[in-house]
Amino acid sequence: MTALSDAAIGILAVGAYAPAEVVTNAHYAARLDTTDEWITSRTGIKERRHAAQGESSSSLGIGAVKNLQERFPDALDGVNLVICATSSPDAMFPSTAALIAGGVNLRGAAAFDVSVACSGFLYALSVGYGMIRAGLARRALIVGSEVMSGAVDQNDRNTAILFGDGAGCVVLGEVPEGYGFQSFVLGADSAGGPHLYLRGAALRLPEGTEMGPHLTQNGREVFKFAVRTLGDSAEQAMRQAGMSTADIDWLVPHQANIRIIEAACQRFGLPLERAVTNLDRYGNTSAASIPLALAEAEAQGRFKDGDQLLLAGFGGGLSWGAAALKWWGGEGR
Repeated sequence: MTALSDAAIGILAVGAYAPAEVVTNAHYAARLDTTDEWITSRTGIKERRHAAQGESSSSLGIGAVKNLQERFPDALDGVNLVICATSSPDAMFPSTAALIAGGVNLRGAAAFDVSVACSGFLYALSVGYGMIRAGLARRALIVGSEVMSGAVDQNDRNTAILFGDGAGCVVLGEVPEGYGFQSFVLGADSAGGPHLYLRGAALRLPEGTEMGPHLTQNGREVFKFAVRTLGDSAEQAMRQAGMSTADIDWLVPHQANIRIIEAACQRFGLPLERAVTNLDRYGNTSAASIPLALAEAEAQGRFKDGDQLLLAGFGGGLSWGAAALKWWGGEGR
């Protein structure tokens, strides 16, 4: 183990990938008791992507990393840690992170998965950051990749319309002083577990909730939790970073519901245009949603050097996370 690093740690490169198949609201309106207007007005979602047969979280993740390499050819140099945030792993083991690492010629790098549902990417970022600071890694590849279309019951209008598939990734490493991550806030409360769950090895939760084969969500309770928690955790991250809402240039939230994002913007006094959103085209991609949004906004040139970003998410657990980040857009990325 090397000495603890005092260097600033930030995002050096970003990438994203989405499956080719576009599934519009009309697809569900033709099959289920719903309409395009109903879905759009309540969620903000117009379409989502579904993985093709043979595509998986690892293949989507590899696609995102290859996109990153195309845009930032030297970004993987020195990467010796790969973390994948996913609720839809290819297998319990080998880890999806290891499969991605092998697929992009990072064999031998430490690799493991993080499973915190839609909060997973923020958790993975914090772990990668901490391992670099601790001298356990030089650079870290953090991937959020999901095939949620296989986790939901496609005949359940309460969940099928919400979720899509996709992947996004970032490389973490040293950035100039004054840039990079300034704070992380993470938390979870299993009392909310019965409101949002996906079965693993057990047939029921510890308090007795029977779990079926598909993702189950109490939309009303999760919505109330999300509105409160996204704002609370983001405010904590700002306070820890010595920021106020006036300092925020961009809010990058988990892409679950446009009403939740609108509520956060109102709380912080931000115009909606300052929130990075793409859920209208991708739906809720769980752990992939924040890195997908980051990669798209960066590719569009929306982030400028020195911009203050606030990342915030929530998910199963019930869990939450937030991070304050000063964007580095300088030479040598």
